[in-house]
Amino acid sequence: MAFAGVLNDADVKAALDGCSAADSFDYKKFFHSCGLSNKSADDVKKAFKIIDQDNSGFIEEDELKLFLQNFSAGARALTDKETKAFLAAGDTDGDGKIGVDEFAALVKA
Repeated sequence: MAFAGVLNDADVKAALDGCSAADSFDYKKFFHSCGLSNKSADDVKKAFKIIDQDNSGFIEEDELKLFLQNFSAGARALTDKETKAFLAAGDTDGDGKIGVDEFAALVKA
């Protein structure tokens, strides 16, 4: 698991189970359930680096679509509606992607 040592496996499973149905993903609930919202700034940055698959320094829409799969390979992809809502919530500067500071603000929201 990519988040081993950062997040508790049982918490991650519970968070994934809570959004297993299409269009049920809520980033605030997810970050709270998996425990990321209570982690240090360093742990949040580690999570960002895991999700930033292409190491561009940003999380783009295609990476957001596969967001849940970073937590478990068998997890579903986000729907287009969920992906666009997630991006809109995190992209505070309007550049079409989420930077590390924007991600940290999302996690702590």
